[in-house]
Amino acid sequence: MSREKNDSIQCTIHNCVHHAQNADYCTLDRILVGTHEQNPTEKECTDCDSFQYKIS
Repeated sequence: MSREKNDSIQCTIHNCVHHAQNADYCTLDRILVGTHEQNPTEKECTDCDSFQYKIS
């Protein structure tokens, strides 16, 4: 895993271990987008399944 920002994946979730910290980007090469709904119809129904909580 690279710790450099991935210019293709913007992210504003600062408490994720994969956040670039100095810019609103992800450091992963790719992410997994999932859902917590049986039939997602709105963006609020989707989740970044690559998210990992960063303990401060």
